[in-house]
Amino acid sequence: MQNLPRHAGTLLMRIRENAPRVHCLTNAVVKELTADGLTAIGAIPSMTENADEMPDFMDVSKALLVNLGTLDPARTEAIKTAVSLMAAAQKPFIIDPVKVEISESRLALAHTLCAQRPAAIRGNAAEIAALAPSAPSAALVTTGADDTIRWGGKSITVHNGDPLMGYVTGTGCLSGGVIAAFLTVEEDRMIAAACAMLVMGVAAEIARPQARGPGTFRAALLDALYSLDTETLIQHGRISQNG
Repeated sequence: MQNLPRHAGTLLMRIRENAPRVHCLTNAVVKELTADGLTAIGAIPSMTENADEMPDFMDVSKALLVNLGTLDPARTEAIKTAVSLMAAAQKPFIIDPVKVEISESRLALAHTLCAQRPAAIRGNAAEIAALAPSAPSAALVTTGADDTIRWGGKSITVHNGDPLMGYVTGTGCLSGGVIAAFLTVEEDRMIAAACAMLVMGVAAEIARPQARGPGTFRAALLDALYSLDTETLIQHGRISQNG
């Protein structure tokens, strides 16, 4: 897509207009930032992990974020139930495979979830490498100094962002939630993921001058996500494409 920043702005406006519910089965460390960030862009987060409630919440959710950090048996059961429900309803879900390259049991769970055909997988290079062969239909979002989205033999790289993101626990997990929100308004999973990462990267750059360190950066990032508009994305967005 030639004008991805403009399209990202259009999709962001749709999220604010539609207020899609994104259910987040995420780890305890990042729940607050994920919920606050999704609210800032106009989505509605829900966070319950009770497996008995999954049918009701998946019924009203437009997308699902599954984060594999801080797993326990109860949350694992909720994740399996939620993913099965979303897959059956043909609604998008995204996997954030936290540290699957370290934990064999976590990797096994991730492979099981990949069999349900996630729309996207977001992680660092090691996490993506561990899961890529199991998810040929997913958009693969590798985050780092630059963020690269690969799907169908093509790739888009987003060159926006700020190093302070690495000093705030949960910014990567929030990125997964933002991707899930964008998947509710864009069927092309690579475009949805690229637009989401562009929004996160530009918001980080807008936030940086307001921050004195990680604590103030966190607040400034939420403010930037809340106020971000199309013209700012066009002005600051930096991407490259292959294929």
